[in-house]
Amino acid sequence: MPRDYRPAKSIRVLLAEDQGMMRGALALLLGLEQDIEVVAQVAAGDAIVDAALESRPDVALLDIELPGISGLDAAALLRDEVPDCRVLILTTFGRPGYLRRAMEAGAAGFLVKDGPVEELATCIRRVLTGETVVDPALAAAALSAGPSPLTARECDVLKASADGATIADIAAKLHLSESTVRNYLSSAIGKTGTRNRMEAMREARQQGWL
Repeated sequence: MPRDYRPAKSIRVLLAEDQGMMRGALALLLGLEQDIEVVAQVAAGDAIVDAALESRPDVALLDIELPGISGLDAAALLRDEVPDCRVLILTTFGRPGYLRRAMEAGAAGFLVKDGPVEELATCIRRVLTGETVVDPALAAAALSAGPSPLTARECDVLKASADGATIADIAAKLHLSESTVRNYLSSAIGKTGTRNRMEAMREARQQGWL
């Protein structure tokens, strides 16, 4: 069989990765698989849905930390906008909280980037058949870690605390009173077992809750 042979219907893949070298390498390696075709590549989360609507991929391979919206947020949008597209999260950060959020967003799989491309290709084929594919070690860690203790509003306030934002800045951004912001921050600090809001934000990100 010729090396460049492709079956009549290849698996169409959208690739979202902000690092150009990684994105190019993945596209090249996946393109060597006889039954896989990379039909779209994007570098930002905001571009994922439009690219999927245009290219109609069978599988979207998404990084989590992207400019614009995250891969997790994009997965939820794809579930609504392009329901026939299966989502496979591929990330450097194997955090239990990320896995839970990915599954809640409708992702069909969650893998870390340290595996061989042949394994990735196999997982792409598996999610297309309806399977859910999750890194086994991460699945075990997620079960032991339990769900996030933070409410959606507490997460919003912690995210808005980045880059040295003041209480007034956060209140204005989220259309809340300053006292309400202080209450949410105090609650988040208590739940994360930290001493201040910056430590709380770091801990929440480390756990994959943000």
